[in-house]
Amino acid sequence: MPDFSQRSYQQELLDRDDIPFMDIKRNMQELEIINNYLGGHQITIAGFKKIFAAGNNQYNTNHALVICEIGCGGGDNLKAIEKYCASKKTPVRFIGIDINEDCIRYAKENCSKLEVDWIASDYKLTILPVKPDVIFSSLFCHHFKEDELVYQLQWMRENSAKGFFINDLHRHPLAYHSIKLLTRLFSKSYLVKNDAPLSVLRGFSRKEWKQVLNNAGIDKFELKWKWAFRWLVIVRREW
Repeated sequence: MPDFSQRSYQQELLDRDDIPFMDIKRNMQELEIINNYLGGHQITIAGFKKIFAAGNNQYNTNHALVICEIGCGGGDNLKAIEKYCASKKTPVRFIGIDINEDCIRYAKENCSKLEVDWIASDYKLTILPVKPDVIFSSLFCHHFKEDELVYQLQWMRENSAKGFFINDLHRHPLAYHSIKLLTRLFSKSYLVKNDAPLSVLRGFSRKEWKQVLNNAGIDKFELKWKWAFRWLVIVRREW
């Protein structure tokens, strides 16, 4: 039985640099299905909407919003945001950053109809010519240790014009055993079967998120639990 009292730091297979492209592609395709059916995309949309819910952060149809995702993977979150913005007749363009060149290669294929500047690089080494309106990540933070997360949160705050949000996993026995069973039954990807339950073990408690945010010097934030076993962290610039 895994120990849910503390985070696991076991490396996920996807973090290796010797995974064949077709295996990464299959992994990205299945993650998009998981995000569709288990509410991941809805949480991303909720975070995006929350940034613009108050103050001067209103939609401006004369100006294309610039949305940046770090650790963008196959780009499925960008597709979800684009679909929502299209329904609101809000112009938007994207920046997708991922250190894995094969993820960017697949994202270009997966998001061919979107206006995206793709960057195959470590986000820390990326120099953005202008601040995006919003920076976000989804299922990215759990790949990092706490000291790395402190820097990451500070980077997102410093480089976003209106704010940032994070969509990531809640470490919980039910989440772990559920995703392990679901992937065993339905997944055809060895990456998903291995990494999905491991990702839960690398996920966060509420207390851990509060500590990381505090260590990053961020004292004004929203931290919400979302189904199915996700955390939504929101930080707006006007705070």
